[in-house]
Amino acid sequence: MHAGIIGGTGHEGRGVAARLAAAGVPVLVGSRQLERAQQTVEALGGVGLEAATNDRIASDCDVIFLAVPFDGVAALLDAYRERFQPGALVIDLIVPLTFEGGVPGIAEVAEGSATEFVRARLPPEVRLAAAFKTIPASALAKLETPLDCDEFVCGDSPEVCAAVIGLLGHIPSLRLLDAGGLRSARLIERMTALAIVLNKRYKVRGARFKVAGL
Repeated sequence: MHAGIIGGTGHEGRGVAARLAAAGVPVLVGSRQLERAQQTVEALGGVGLEAATNDRIASDCDVIFLAVPFDGVAALLDAYRERFQPGALVIDLIVPLTFEGGVPGIAEVAEGSATEFVRARLPPEVRLAAAFKTIPASALAKLETPLDCDEFVCGDSPEVCAAVIGLLGHIPSLRLLDAGGLRSARLIERMTALAIVLNKRYKVRGARFKVAGL
């Protein structure tokens, strides 16, 4: 497996890279500028991580995490859609957050969610899943603190969900839940906004979810 993170120098991308590397999953940390990716790898300790350009990740990796702002993903996919390998697995981390008066919300997306927006712009032979949408970047970055939470995975098919759960299952103290098809991203993305509300309300930074009864 050759995994990379497009947008790996942002807060969410850095957190995912750190957790995967700590779990023994090698990953390329991507940026538009290789120097910036190198600086991020050095800051994260370097073990299990390699700096790369986003271009290289799109062309070479068979597992690609998308960790870019929603307002930039359309242009990015337009640029890279012909570079993705047939059968590659794209894992979407994007949440189309909005803020009005400091209150978080979710932007109206014609397709229904950021994940479905991505699906509409990927080649049909590229597989898609959504994950890491509800865990705050600050929690991911604190490797000394167990995640001790659930995370929700939805995808093109049960096989895609199983593949993502198998990969991310290397991360300790994280339970992955199969949330079904891509339409579930509409609900999951709204849970992210709720987590931000809870963080603000209770003056914490790492509020996340755990499902009882499963």
